[in-house]
Amino acid sequence: DVFVGVSKANILTPEMIASMKTDPVIFAMANPDPEISFDLAAKCGVKIMATGRSDYPNQINNVLVFPGIFRGAFDAGVNSITEKMKLAAAHGLADMVKDPTPEKIIPSPFDEGVAECVAEAVRSCA
Repeated sequence: DVFVGVSKANILTPEMIASMKTDPVIFAMANPDPEISFDLAAKCGVKIMATGRSDYPNQINNVLVFPGIFRGAFDAGVNSITEKMKLAAAHGLADMVKDPTPEKIIPSPFDEGVAECVAEAVRSCA
């Protein structure tokens, strides 16, 4: 089972996780405090945990695409960001992680080449 939260802090309980299938995946995106803390999720047996925070693995946050998405659009001479460009950026980010692990399903915003990768993905589809 997969939980994708974009709501508010501390609403996902250990009991809810216990009701999920083995090795659940949790994307607790409420920021700055996710729907369940990283430490509590780990204690509950979560296989993959992602949050919007930079102090835990798998930060999924719009910071991953800035400034790359704008650089790519600017270089391509377009004046709007399309869904196609957003998807290209997402695929570019996913392709940066050659051997995903539960602790690294997406690059960190601090990884070398993230902005350039996103810019190239946007340029190539604009």
